[in-house]
Amino acid sequence: MNVRHATVDDAEELAHLILQVEKEAEFMLFEAGERTLTPDLQRSQIEAMQNEENSTILVAEADGKLVGYLVARGGSARRNKHTVYIVIGVLASYRGKGIGTMLFAELERWARTKGIHRLELTVVVNNQRAVSLYRKMGFEQEGIKRHSLLINGKYVDEYYMANCCN
Repeated sequence: MNVRHATVDDAEELAHLILQVEKEAEFMLFEAGERTLTPDLQRSQIEAMQNEENSTILVAEADGKLVGYLVARGGSARRNKHTVYIVIGVLASYRGKGIGTMLFAELERWARTKGIHRLELTVVVNNQRAVSLYRKMGFEQEGIKRHSLLINGKYVDEYYMANCCN
């Protein structure tokens, strides 16, 4: 297992990975087939984030392919440049194998080198596997977004969670 920062050479495989995770996952923001994510669009996103001091995309490799990702998008104003918002996804067949833990550990190392003080995310309240991972990695619940998402015809709540790492 290897965790590293994404490069433009990962664009095609990363775009495919993100779309595959959206097909498999019940709790992602985008539903299967809801958006178009091409290798060119992904390449542009990677390039843009490489030019931002407080943003990155991490990827996890196993068995010669990308199996997980973590996008950390930094704030754009002086008052929130110390904060990153996180989105994470792992292929269903690789969940429960420590990949999320490894992605977060690398994120924390990167954040310390960049002066990032606050990591934040939202998570559907009944996504217990993810909530457990986030708590294990030091995240605390700060609030609830009531009826935040509409999943399978039902409104669901999300937790606001954060970890102040420095």
